[in-house]
Formats: sequence, C-alpha cells, structure tokens
Amino acid sequence: MNPVIDLLFSHRSIRRFTEQPIADALLQEILRAGQAAATSSFLQGATIIRVRKPESRSKIAAWSGNQVHVEKAAEFLVFCADLKRPGNACREYGKPFAGDYTEHFIIATVDVALMAQNVVVAAESAGLGICYIGGIRNKPAELAELLALPAGVYPVFGLCLGYPDQNPEVKPRLPLEVILKEEIYNEDGDAQRVAEYDQRVREYYATRTGGGHGICWSEQVASLLSEKSRPHMRQFLADQGFTMK
Repeated sequence: MNPVIDLLFSHRSIRRFTEQPIADALLQEILRAGQAAATSSFLQGATIIRVRKPESRSKIAAWSGNQVHVEKAAEFLVFCADLKRPGNACREYGKPFAGDYTEHFIIATVDVALMAQNVVVAAESAGLGICYIGGIRNKPAELAELLALPAGVYPVFGLCLGYPDQNPEVKPRLPLEVILKEEIYNEDGDAQRVAEYDQRVREYYATRTGGGHGICWSEQVASLLSEKSRPHMRQFLADQGFTMK
C-alpha cells in the first residue's frame, strides 16, 4: 500500500465544514491538479464556475434539495461540460461545428468527471473534505440562467470544498469480485456476494455516526431506479444545444 492508495480508501462525503477559508493559492493548485486529468482527444471540455455570492449559494442550496452545506462550505464549484469553447475554435478555423452529436456530449461529460475526481483527490490530500452535489440538476434551467451558461454548456454537478467538521465512517463498496469480470460479463456467484454486502451496508447504516435508515444497497438502488429521475434533463440538454444526434 502507498499513501495515495490509502487516501483513496479513506474517502467520505463531508457535509459539515468549519468556517476556515481555503487559501487562494491552495485552491488554485487543487484546480490545476484537476486540469492535469486525462482529457479525450485533448478536448479539455470542462469549465468550473466558482460560486461565492451568498445569495447565489442560497438559491443553489434550495434548488438542490435544501442541502445547507452548499451554503456553508468554504468553496462551492459547479462543474460544467463545455462544448462552447471548442465551438469557438471551429468558427475561428472556418470549420463546421458538429458538437451536438452524442459522442461529443459523452466525451465532454467524461472530461468533467475525470477533472473533478482529480480535484477531489488533490483536495483530500490537503486535508479538505468534499461533497458532490448532483442535486443541482433538479433545477438546471434556473441554474443555467443564474450562471449565464450559453448554449453548448451544461452543469453536470456541484462540489463543496472545505475543512471537515465531522468524521464520518467510510461507506463500504461492493466486493471487487462483483464488479470485476474476466473476459466476459457473467454473474456467477454475484447473488450471494451482493446478499452478504447488503448485510454489511445495513450494519453500516444502523451503526454510523448519528444513526441511519438501516436499508441495504439493493433496496436503495431498487428504489432509485423504480422511479422517474429528473425527466426534465432531456429537454434541458436539447435546449442547451445537446441534441444527441
């Protein structure tokens, strides 16, 4: 084991932060570490918007499901997939812009995820805590207006950064044997492994700091996937120019 792997194994979502600010020099270094992530075809299709105004933070917190840590964290960043900037390059060189294809949407979105995870690892290595906020997609049109997002740009998720004011347990992940397949996709033995994992998750939720709901992973994801989830996103993406040709 090495310190980087140890750090990755210690990841937790932090939702309570101290009032200590993050030094600008440290924040800039963390974001440059994000830029060092892999990027498909050198697209660099990600833009980060740093939201500092309290009134903007308050709106985003409410839109995200009243997640107060959006307001309380030292920094709140919105990670956006950005095809506007490469579209500018097309115009500069007199080339047609085909950024409304599904593949371009995918590579820009993947670029965002890779950059953000680099930011997270860099932040945690500096003693900071983080919390991803997918809830910004509850009200994407309102957020796009607030942040003046042009066509070709959409908000993928938010990220809270700050010094932790809590020490939650690490949430157990699925057994590696369930997600790692040899040569082909097969589910041999997975049912038993998932059942044993479900029991671990029940125990985690029942005993973690502050208590919990005590349900298992399978029940949690079954509830998630049995209901509509942000059906407005398809039209919003189309409105932003991501027509998925």
